[in-house]
Amino acid sequence: MFIAILDFSTAAVDRPAALIQLDNERDQVRAMPGNVAFRVFASREDDTRITVVHEWDDQASFAGYLGSDSFARSGTVLRPIMTGAPVSRRFHAELLETVA
Repeated sequence: MFIAILDFSTAAVDRPAALIQLDNERDQVRAMPGNVAFRVFASREDDTRITVVHEWDDQASFAGYLGSDSFARSGTVLRPIMTGAPVSRRFHAELLETVA
């Protein structure tokens, strides 16, 4: 499994637009081959912070997302309203179990 965690900030006034953009792309990202999860979180402590958690079957699937129209569209909207450089942490992970 491949996991990517993206953290970025916008001005507080721009955060709703950023969240809308990510929400608008969610279904397309979720439908991509290898996508396991795409979750967007607005910080409860800071009205400028957003975190996106991606789970993918493998790094190749994530690379497909990075080359997608969905990623490009989000970049066009999000990059201009980011107040600093985004930070993306990427992990190879082994699923031990799923507990329901």
